[in-house]
Amino acid sequence: MDDDNKYGQAFILNAVSPGQVGTVAMIAGFLAELECYIVEMSQHDDSRTGNFLARTMFRTSASRPLSPEYIREHFAERVGDWPMTWQLYDPNEPIPALIMVSKADHCLLTLLYRQRLGELNIDIRGIVSNHPDLEEIAVAHGVPFYYMPVTAETKPEQEQAVLDLMNEQEADLLILARYMQILSDKLCSALFGRAINIHHSFLPGFKGARPYEQAFKRGVKVIGATAHYVTTDLDEGPIIEQVVQRVDNPYSPKDLASVGRDIETWALARAVKLHVERRVFIEGQKTIVFR
Repeated sequence: MDDDNKYGQAFILNAVSPGQVGTVAMIAGFLAELECYIVEMSQHDDSRTGNFLARTMFRTSASRPLSPEYIREHFAERVGDWPMTWQLYDPNEPIPALIMVSKADHCLLTLLYRQRLGELNIDIRGIVSNHPDLEEIAVAHGVPFYYMPVTAETKPEQEQAVLDLMNEQEADLLILARYMQILSDKLCSALFGRAINIHHSFLPGFKGARPYEQAFKRGVKVIGATAHYVTTDLDEGPIIEQVVQRVDNPYSPKDLASVGRDIETWALARAVKLHVERRVFIEGQKTIVFR
């Protein structure tokens, strides 16, 4: 029997528990009893928190199909009083997502392109914008476009409409693809761990308007982009991915902005991919990422 016919459905089991002897053996032993084959297992012991984190991708046996409900029920029994939090995922199931934009299109186009190629396992349920400029892109890709203008006075209503749309579309991820508005503490809290933003620097440098002008005036030698989870602390959420590019004296602010657009798309796309592949664990103010 060739390998393609040996195995059934794939699953990902993510677990976090206090570091103690036997955790890996417990997970591996459980899967062996179910005749599952471990494709990939990544582990990390966080000396700062004392937590042990593990991501295990496995496949069931073709001769013994198992439902996710069956696996969850029996793993919960195995965990018992073990102080462990865990989740079981189907890696083939696309994550429903909304994308928020303003006027810049480079990150949006990259996400749409990579999703179409099958590189990002997301189901884009809609594109939300506070400007109408990118509606044609949404229409061209067959994605619903939601124009939601916002002012200081209408911000609470607009953000509630975003939350309502996420619930209506059953979206589990919000991607801020150069959405040029600061989210309220209420929205950040509601979306903790489910909203990813791209920032045009190595955080926390060059905040605010015209970042590449700031970088040019400071004579930077390296520019970067940071993708992170959104929190109530502006641009200080747990970092998922960072990309850097060396620059030199001839680079003008326009040149820096051009390079910056490229690395913003790379950082955001990689961060979304890591998230949807369940490779990111949030540990306080930072992340543990299994690549």
